[in-house]
Amino acid sequence: MQKYKTFALHGFIGMMLWVSLTACQPETVLPTLAAPAVVANVGQTGMETAVSPSDPANNTGAIPATFTPESASQTGANLNNLTTLSPSQTPSVVPTFATYTPRPTQTPTPTMTAAATAVPTRYQSSIPSLPPSGELGPSKLGVHVVRNNSPNIMEFVRKAQPAVMKGVDDLGFLEEVKEVSPRTITIGRLSPPAQTYTGEPEKAARDFVDRQLERYLLNPYIDYWEGWNEPDPNLEHMDWYARFEAERVRLLAQHGLKAAIGGFSTGVPEMDEFELFLPAIEAAIEHGGILSLHEYGAPDMMYLYGDPLPGYPTYPDRGSLTFRYRWYYRDILEPRGLVLPLVISEAGIDGIIGMGRPGPNGHGWDDFADYWVAQGLGENGVDAFINQLNWYDNGVREDGYVIGFTVFTAGGIAQWEQYDINRILPDLANYVISQR
Repeated sequence: MQKYKTFALHGFIGMMLWVSLTACQPETVLPTLAAPAVVANVGQTGMETAVSPSDPANNTGAIPATFTPESASQTGANLNNLTTLSPSQTPSVVPTFATYTPRPTQTPTPTMTAAATAVPTRYQSSIPSLPPSGELGPSKLGVHVVRNNSPNIMEFVRKAQPAVMKGVDDLGFLEEVKEVSPRTITIGRLSPPAQTYTGEPEKAARDFVDRQLERYLLNPYIDYWEGWNEPDPNLEHMDWYARFEAERVRLLAQHGLKAAIGGFSTGVPEMDEFELFLPAIEAAIEHGGILSLHEYGAPDMMYLYGDPLPGYPTYPDRGSLTFRYRWYYRDILEPRGLVLPLVISEAGIDGIIGMGRPGPNGHGWDDFADYWVAQGLGENGVDAFINQLNWYDNGVREDGYVIGFTVFTAGGIAQWEQYDINRILPDLANYVISQR
C-alpha cells in the first residue's frame, strides 16, 4: 500500500517534502513455515491462491521455495556455550534502560534565517561524529526478513547473535533463531487484507485479532506481534487508531501474547498526532508491549539529521527522518513517565522518500553505492552502507529504551529485490561481531 505524507522542512531552505515510501507499496503475502498462507501471484493484481509451503508445485519462479537451514553441526558454528530455549511467549531478554533526565527544556540550537537572496548549499553526504562504539555496549543491529530464502540469513544469526530479528508472513525460521540465539528478540507481522479507519475501532481490533489468532498461536517463539504496516492516521483518524491499538494489546494479552504497537512509517506522525496515540502507549505499558517505528533516509541515512519538526526548534541530535523517535520520547513520553521499549522494525535506505531530495534516482541501498563512494563515505558501496549503519547503531545504543533496529531487508523478492541484503549478510555479521 502506497501512502503520501507532507511535512515541513524548516531551516535553511524551508522546503516541503512529499514522502512516498517504497516500504509502503502493496506487499506480496508469503507463506509462513508454520501455517498455510494466501499468496498473491506476483505481477497479477487481485489473483490469489491458497498455497501450502510444502507444495513446490505452487511456488512460482518469482517466489522461491523457503530455504531449509543446515544443522548446527553442518555449519561449523560454535554453539557449545548456547542453550536451546523452549518456545516461549515471554521475551528472552528484558531491555536495559539507561539513566537519563527528561530533556524537554534543553536549550535548542538557534535556527538561522536565510536571506531572501541566499542560494541553497549543495547537499554533501557526511557522517556526524558520535561517541566511539567501544563506549556504547554491543551492537543493536538486526535484520528484517521478507523470505527466508538464503543460508546467509541463519548464518548471520548464528554468528552475530543479534539484538532483534523480524519476519513478515514467512515466520517459521524464527523458531530456529530462538534456538541458536536465545537472547534475540523476535518480531512477527502478518499482512492484513486491508487497513481502513472504519466502524467502531474496538470491534475492528477484535476482527483483526480473530482473523490472525490461529497463526499467532502456531508461532509461539515470536515475542511481539505487529499489527498494521505503516499507517498514517493524521489528526483525523489518530484517536480511532489509538483505540484500535489499545484494544489489540488487550486482546493479545488475553492469549498470553504481546504487541508491538504503532508501526508508523518514516516521517510520521507529527507531534500533535503522536500525543493522541498515548492511550495505546498506556495499554502497551500495562501489558508489557513495545513501540515499533520505521526510519529510512536517502540518498543516505544522515539526510535531514538535525532538521526540526514543524513548529519545533532545531536540535543537533534529532532528525525528521532518522532519529525522529527522539522527539516522541524526549518531548512527550519521558515527561509523562510513559517510556516503553522501542524497536525500529525497518531501517536503512529508501530512495522513494519524496520529490526534491538530493542524490541519484534509486530505491534500495545498492542503487546509491557509486554516489556514496564519490561522496567519500567508503571505499566501496558495501563499506559505505555499513559505515552509515554504524553511525545509526551508535546513536540508538545511546538510548537505553531502544531494543534494536532491523535493516530492510533480507530475502527481498519481487518489488523488494532492489533492497535485498542477502549477499552482504556476512559483512553485517562481521560488523556486529566487531562491536562486542
